[in-house]
Amino acid sequence: MKPQEIEDLSFKMIAEEAGDHGFTEVEWPIARRVIHTSADFEYVKSLRFSEGAIEKGVAAIGAGKPIFTDTNMALSGIRKMEVTHFGGSVTCLVADPDVAARAKAEGITRARAAVEAVSDQMDGAIYVVGNAPTALLRLLELVREGKIKPALIVGFPVGFVNAAESKAELLESSGVPFITNVGRKGGSNVAAAAVNALAIMAYE
Repeated sequence: MKPQEIEDLSFKMIAEEAGDHGFTEVEWPIARRVIHTSADFEYVKSLRFSEGAIEKGVAAIGAGKPIFTDTNMALSGIRKMEVTHFGGSVTCLVADPDVAARAKAEGITRARAAVEAVSDQMDGAIYVVGNAPTALLRLLELVREGKIKPALIVGFPVGFVNAAESKAELLESSGVPFITNVGRKGGSNVAAAAVNALAIMAYE
């Protein structure tokens, strides 16, 4: 089978198994791609979208706004063709020497320091969290303080310490569009899948 045939068949199988999933016409392509990436149908119940988040994410990509992420895995997983078509970029600074030095000096995680490093570039941008709750929590602090106005936060930190809690805080936040899920599950592959669905929607 050719790659597109495999994907088409996978999407058909996902639709059949998901059944009456309850997602809107614009939400389903994102949910479907997240399930396709993870093979986890729990996302049918756990995915959450703020009102207008998808449209704002698509618009940001279409306007060539930057995308930042907390992991190199998500950086690798996000489709570059569609993003760069509009003049956009995808950046991860967790391995940046200056970020590492700041994290060490301040006793914070590199993921949090990476958020600080791009805070002056966040207005209208997209931040993608696929691993670190500390990144998501700092983003929310900066939003509350009125220091950043991102177009969208894609928040899928994964794990046991503050992963579920940081996403719960995102769900309760106001003034920031988001795509996230409930619970401990998530990861860079899931976060990248959500962004890829947005990028494909913008490109099409």
